[in-house]
Amino acid sequence: MKFILYLFCLVAFNTYGKTQVATFAGGCFWCMEPPYEALVGVESVVSGYAGGKKKNPTYKEVSSGKTEYREAVQVKFNSDLVSYKRLLEVFWMNIDPTDNKGQFVDRGFQYTAAIFTHSKKQEVLAKTSKELLKKTGKFKAVVTPIIEYTTFYPAEEYHQDYYKKSLLTKTKYKYYRKKSGRDDLIEKHWKQGDRFSWTSYNKPSQKELKEKLSKLQYKVTQLEATEPAFENTYWENKKEGIYVDIVSGEPLFSSKHKFKSGTGWPSFYRPLVAHNIIEVQDIKLFTERVEVRSRKADSHLGHVFTDGPKPTGLRYCINSAALKFIPKEKLKENGLEEFLKDF
Repeated sequence: MKFILYLFCLVAFNTYGKTQVATFAGGCFWCMEPPYEALVGVESVVSGYAGGKKKNPTYKEVSSGKTEYREAVQVKFNSDLVSYKRLLEVFWMNIDPTDNKGQFVDRGFQYTAAIFTHSKKQEVLAKTSKELLKKTGKFKAVVTPIIEYTTFYPAEEYHQDYYKKSLLTKTKYKYYRKKSGRDDLIEKHWKQGDRFSWTSYNKPSQKELKEKLSKLQYKVTQLEATEPAFENTYWENKKEGIYVDIVSGEPLFSSKHKFKSGTGWPSFYRPLVAHNIIEVQDIKLFTERVEVRSRKADSHLGHVFTDGPKPTGLRYCINSAALKFIPKEKLKENGLEEFLKDF
């Protein structure tokens, strides 16, 4: 876990572009910090109180249930590395959307869930995500409100990053989560790789994939194998264009962000479309790494590391076998003309 926390702290000091803000209430704010801090591109997560009118409310005032505030987290993120859509997914996958009287063992208005939108665009995306969640059929009702953002005050310092302050707070946090029922609900409805889709895509069957892909492409994308370094198609490719998922064709990376890493695999310092990349904790080799997968096809792509160049400090180390290169002169005929402006 130390490696992953280090990764996200490092990212916070090496990101670029415009920082955006999102605010979510999901019950106890202690439990909403970790899932957001575990995302590449998130710069900070602050626990606090959102939606009320009184200036500088205290925890004692909010926890009494007599204010208009909810416990919430405010997330600052780099949209070039992580999308607001992804933040919404993480929100829905960490709360009980059927409960409007509190979250899990915490009862009262101050613990009810809500999405606070900072712009019209966020409002539209939040409403869309809520409808998509309903369509999954996982829940009988989705009652979580979407509210225009007004106010947010940071909580007292001792509440910030409570889950990693000391051995005592870590123990208390783990005990609280286990007893609250939050993890039980997550396990019941959201197993690894199970996400609601923002766009319709029917992934081919394993039989069809075996027929469509080469043996190496199948092993890499479906069985999480790693191709040989320096003996793959794109590690030294210098042509201009974009790289798409070999299975679904979804755009993933651009030659504009490719760099020579010396590792023998194609390396990029940022994704082309942040929303098309999903990060997953990988502990298969007895060390903690961050695996990257494609959104639609759920293809294994490679891993992301923190030894990349500026401006992000990241290295997306990707298997050539998971990619298909589309040169810039063929983008239009492949329905990817929106990326021509990048060249």
